[in-house]
Amino acid sequence: MTEFVVAIPARYAASRLPGKPLRLLGGEPLVLHVARRALQAGAREVWVATDDARIAEALAGLQDVQVAMTDPAHPSGTDRLAECARHAGWADDTVVVNLQGDEPFAPAAGIRAVADALTSGRAPMSTLCTPVEDAATLFDPNVVKLVRNARGEAMYFSRAPIAWHRDGFARSREVLPDGVQWLRHIGIYGYRAGFLQQFAAMPPGSLEQVENLEQLRVLEAGYPISAALSPALFPAGIDTPEDLERAEQLLASGHA
Repeated sequence: MTEFVVAIPARYAASRLPGKPLRLLGGEPLVLHVARRALQAGAREVWVATDDARIAEALAGLQDVQVAMTDPAHPSGTDRLAECARHAGWADDTVVVNLQGDEPFAPAAGIRAVADALTSGRAPMSTLCTPVEDAATLFDPNVVKLVRNARGEAMYFSRAPIAWHRDGFARSREVLPDGVQWLRHIGIYGYRAGFLQQFAAMPPGSLEQVENLEQLRVLEAGYPISAALSPALFPAGIDTPEDLERAEQLLASGHA
């Protein structure tokens, strides 16, 4: 198994769900659930990069999780993780998995898979994807789609349905045409610690600004991103109060 560390960006302010890392799920702060998932995946180290002392206090009971207090002015989670990497003192070749702080049900196999995808390919960054199951998902701009090349590297990420099935979608956009596999992006990333610093130092690209997708900065700068199929289901992350309610139901069902 690839040796890796996990870094979890956990910003207190969130436009759709303020104080999200501290919202309770099963009676415990959301960030605790995410950190436990990282530990269960076998990470060598687990760090939470936050801008709020209350989040650090919520993690005090997890002895194997370390906290990096980072600049609240960081514009993105990538900038926050780059500062975390400097706090942690990771060597440039350390494999870092960026696990989003709103993924309380991230499967251990998926966390490990994004680390393996990084070390098994030539790309300095990796991520995961999974097949799109229905037309509503494909046409939802809140769901990020991607296309890959023959090496399993991402060619493009978009909020639009890609690839566009000219004949099939001319007939109907209610069902997916047969014989084509569309891919949905899963927002987990792997990078070497040295490339994480490079990524954070890159100026935002024009495509990134159009689609509001930070990973496009890497493609536009000419670097490949390995995009592996996830070996396990990633239940939806938590962005809204409704998402939190669904997560409570999933946790209570015992299927999380």
